[in-house]
Amino acid sequence: MAFALRATDALLVIDMQLDFLPGGSLAVAGGDQIIPGINSLAARFEHVILTQDWHPEGHISFASTHNLKPFVDTVDAPYGKQTLWPDHCIQGSAGAQLHPDLDIPHTELILRKGFRRSIDSYSAFTENDGTTPTGLAGYLRERNLQRLFFTGVAYDFCLGFSAIAAAKLGFESIVLDDLTRAVGLPGTVDTTNKAFAEAKVHLTQSSNF
Repeated sequence: MAFALRATDALLVIDMQLDFLPGGSLAVAGGDQIIPGINSLAARFEHVILTQDWHPEGHISFASTHNLKPFVDTVDAPYGKQTLWPDHCIQGSAGAQLHPDLDIPHTELILRKGFRRSIDSYSAFTENDGTTPTGLAGYLRERNLQRLFFTGVAYDFCLGFSAIAAAKLGFESIVLDDLTRAVGLPGTVDTTNKAFAEAKVHLTQSSNF
């Protein structure tokens, strides 16, 4: 399926930060390899939005906060089971910065998420309680941006949750499969694929532009 870009389209680039890319504290394998493709595609979009994880020290998602092990241990949060991660994307830290090779000067918005200490935020639209909004949906609607294309990391967490939330909120939601990479914890990719199908999130390739 080939896409002709519309004035109501937006490209969302999810969490292309140093801590999530090779060499970072929560590196997604191959995440840096998609940067040239993202830059090339973004140049074709009139509207581009970036997201940025932005955690305070002692965040609920950090294994160190609970003296537990990242990736393996979980804690019960008021909003459900919380996966525990290495400390990452701490506010103002080098690891929280966007990768310097990301070259999208016409970016219209950088949305920060996960800045509340007691709740994690995978989705760019709602925090992990499923009800606390980030304000992104209202921003998009006010600007009449209707069809959303998702790139970045990680396929099975922040990008996936964002694309699913977008679809549930009534946006047309499309993931650029070749311009994302997954964390790949046991079962997370399969779970994401199933959730995409249920929410009617579409998968495509950047070559379809």
